[in-house]
Amino acid sequence: MHSLQNIFRLGLKELYSLRRDAVLLVLIGWAFSMGIYVAGSGFAVDLHNAAIAIVDEDHSQLSTRISQAFLEPEFNKPDLISYNEIDPGLDTRRYSFIVVIPPNFEKDVIRGNLPAVQVNIDATATMQAGIGATYIASILAQELERYSLEQGQSVSLPLSLVTRYAFNPNLSSPWFSSVMEIINNVTMLTVVLTGAAFIREREHGTLEHLMVMPLAPFEIMLAKVWANGLVIILAVSFALWVIVENVLSVPVAGSIPLFLSGVALYLFFASALGILLGTMTHSMPQFGLMFILLILPMILLSGGQTPVESQPVLLQNIMRLVPSTQFVSFAQAILYRGAGLDIVWPHFLAVTVVGLALFALAGMRFRKSIAANR
Repeated sequence: MHSLQNIFRLGLKELYSLRRDAVLLVLIGWAFSMGIYVAGSGFAVDLHNAAIAIVDEDHSQLSTRISQAFLEPEFNKPDLISYNEIDPGLDTRRYSFIVVIPPNFEKDVIRGNLPAVQVNIDATATMQAGIGATYIASILAQELERYSLEQGQSVSLPLSLVTRYAFNPNLSSPWFSSVMEIINNVTMLTVVLTGAAFIREREHGTLEHLMVMPLAPFEIMLAKVWANGLVIILAVSFALWVIVENVLSVPVAGSIPLFLSGVALYLFFASALGILLGTMTHSMPQFGLMFILLILPMILLSGGQTPVESQPVLLQNIMRLVPSTQFVSFAQAILYRGAGLDIVWPHFLAVTVVGLALFALAGMRFRKSIAANR
């Protein structure tokens, strides 16, 4: 009971210290509010309001249908222009895409001659150009297939592929990017908070005060874990319920309390990692370098940015032992696919086991640092 009181009071001290650190408070506030909003709405890989024009040299029923098939919000309403306006339209960036439908296009389709459609693209916006070309090819294929069926022509394929999306049926990238921003921020902010708290103790001289008090090292560490973890849990709850669900209107498929329970387990690992880095460095610049060399690659390779399966086999085996990979896996399973505890409990167990091992290692390192200071 005496140890629990010490841990509780030391945790309150951490919260008071954090309250006086304006920079960290601003960082936390931004990361779980405007940072989530900007990631969800400011950067998107979807095609949105692309400027498109049609050069219709056929003036047939089929060419008209193709012109009307480019709909909002992916494309603006197409402008009908002449052939001589193609180069000026692209040079002045008035249009990003210009589709040229040649003469006798409908007749050639009916005869089965496979006519060519020219698509002129402003490729200076490389991502939009690639995505837009795929959209246009898909729209042309769909309209040609529908028209051929209406004309009584046989359109036979070796198989019929039907794709149904259980989550994010419109393939909207903000649904993915906003949630992934929360997942990444949990790792970064937890490591930074706990590591900075330890270094702050050393720089302000309060670590020496703690060492002369009747406190065990694990009490000091647990106090930092629960205090900084509480801040992150509250920030994540705010980001999910307010920013993601209400501001960005992104539905969460699974149980938010279950996700927060997993976050609490992962925070134990991330806090221990922050304490370990804090004991290995002597200043914030050194801590920042260690963060860049260790934490950023860990985040990039955990499966949130690129699939783990696309990495080399040796790297896959290594990353599956890292709790951040398990965290990304169960977070996506709960928030995207509505998974329950019966599915994600192996990930919870893996995060807990590795977190306890790392906490023990951080405790040993912490004791050595205290002995060295004495």
